[in-house]
Amino acid sequence: MAARKMWGGRFKERTSASVEDYTQSVSYDRALWEQDIAGSKAHAAMLAERGVISAAERDAIHQGLETVRREIEAGEFVWKSEFEDVHMNIESRLTELVGDPGRKLHTGRSRNDQVALDFRLFVSARIAAWREALRGLVAALAGQAEANSDTLLPGYTHMQPAQPVALAQHLLAYAWMFRRDHARLTDCDRRVRVSPLGAAALAGTTYDLDPAYTAELLGLEAVFDNSMDAVSDRDFALEALFCASLVMAHLSRLCEEIILWSNPNFGYVRLPDAFATGSSIMPQKKNPDVAELMRGKTGRVYGALMGLLTTLKGLPMTYNRDLQEDKEPFLDADRTVFASVSIMAEMVTALRFDAGRMRAALGSGFLNATELADYLAAKGMPFRDAHHATGAAVALAEERGVRLEDLPLADLRAISDLVAEDVYAVLAPEAAVARRAVAGGTGPDSVAAQLDKLRRWLAE
Repeated sequence: MAARKMWGGRFKERTSASVEDYTQSVSYDRALWEQDIAGSKAHAAMLAERGVISAAERDAIHQGLETVRREIEAGEFVWKSEFEDVHMNIESRLTELVGDPGRKLHTGRSRNDQVALDFRLFVSARIAAWREALRGLVAALAGQAEANSDTLLPGYTHMQPAQPVALAQHLLAYAWMFRRDHARLTDCDRRVRVSPLGAAALAGTTYDLDPAYTAELLGLEAVFDNSMDAVSDRDFALEALFCASLVMAHLSRLCEEIILWSNPNFGYVRLPDAFATGSSIMPQKKNPDVAELMRGKTGRVYGALMGLLTTLKGLPMTYNRDLQEDKEPFLDADRTVFASVSIMAEMVTALRFDAGRMRAALGSGFLNATELADYLAAKGMPFRDAHHATGAAVALAEERGVRLEDLPLADLRAISDLVAEDVYAVLAPEAAVARRAVAGGTGPDSVAAQLDKLRRWLAE
């Protein structure tokens, strides 16, 4: 005699133990238990509102589900792999508790629209957590930018010294990246928060249900437009994973900076002990392992996105069991993203910058060459000619092993008679930074405006 499955009316033989283990999802989709209970309570309320079940049956279902909630929270709930997934485990226990009302809960509902709802609610909840963590990271970056407002360092293109910039400007570049991530997730969440309940298995239901009422009870923003699309759509998970991948890409770039800057050859930042490790053989080592591991975990989140894209690419309408493979990659990506953003906020807050090393680095690489070219252009020389003349000055300074500002005035005037004594004030790093007052630039007023804008956003 077959073990009784909720779907097993036409089956005579037992499910193979190996197949049962292979097809179960409760080992990981139990993470959705809170969303499953919320969705079931809303569905029961809607069934009662439409007269499909009685108010007393609704109340019994709600009370039973609250008992299930307490059991799960207390760690007393027994999860059974023979019930396959979170939905059947909870419904089975509910039926044990309340009897026939529990058996009526699934009226007008399929596991197809049920799991789609649970997953949407779960993804939305995790997006909210990611967004809050991102706000914390933006606040940490803004705090460091404000605390280091007078510090200058080389800005790089092609990893070569380019122009002097404010450290605050450099840090705020990342703050704006993560601010965009937050906005992107906010937009994504609107498409996540669509209720599929009422789509049933694929074609809708014959019961007189009210999907809009269920959506309202759950705080969702919309209901499905097409029942077949509703049960097979996983765009919302893909979009969330894409947003997660961008978050990790931005984190990885910041990790690379920290790894480089903490190298003694740069020495721009002192890595806190709490975010570093040592070597088993080299006593002097202080390795940026947290940043390296975070950089490495980026590929893991990319893999979750690519894996789900691959799962979906060949699926015909409508629900297929392949879709069970949507949750594990998301759950893994969620753990990675949330932990990475949260830890990065802590690490950024703990970083200590070496303004002296940054200042010393400004003397190498002729970072003020553009200032000389702009100086000549301001005196009336066409910029392309000014660029060429400045290149000659750089070549002369490089040949003599001195900085551009160390060249005597006579040598600079030999390159162009437009050069005067005031050129040396222009070549100072502070002047180079201060002159870039354009909105969004590295000038002090621009940096202050950026900080003010971010502070106002953080206070919203």
